[in-house]
Amino acid sequence: MAAKRLTRQSWIDAGLDALVATGPAALAAEPLARTLGSTKGSFYWHFKDVPALHDAVLKDWQSRALSDIATALSENGAAEQRLRTFGKRLLRDRQDPAFRGWAQTSPSVAAVVSDVDAERLTYMASLLAHLGVGNPEFAQSCLAALIGLPQLQGKTKPAKAYDTMIDLVLALK
Repeated sequence: MAAKRLTRQSWIDAGLDALVATGPAALAAEPLARTLGSTKGSFYWHFKDVPALHDAVLKDWQSRALSDIATALSENGAAEQRLRTFGKRLLRDRQDPAFRGWAQTSPSVAAVVSDVDAERLTYMASLLAHLGVGNPEFAQSCLAALIGLPQLQGKTKPAKAYDTMIDLVLALK
């Protein structure tokens, strides 16, 4: 039986899974090759070196994060519902917290996370402005809640907590 041929994207996807499961130290040729049932030779066929994999994994996440914002911008509907939907999408992203953790030790990752956050913040501020909330700190607080809520342990339901925060923000306008 012939082995399945791995693509560059196969390695990136495995890297993303390893980052979420174990952290950035797992983004190396040997552990990923074991996970994929392949060889380091296959890895080096697709990537010049491990930093090239790091860049590819980061660009893949950044592309999807920015695409998610572009999709949200193109959606129709009431600003309130769009704000809630956007927040729930972000809360479902298991990779976001992993990239934030990695950003603590990597300036290049921190720069990309910061750029993505700036776009998210702009979108959220725009929606809040449509709802009559002009104070930019509200948008910043909402984004901070989306970043922090997944970190809470226990019986917390992040999506419900986010909805409650949006209710409060809108009641205060």
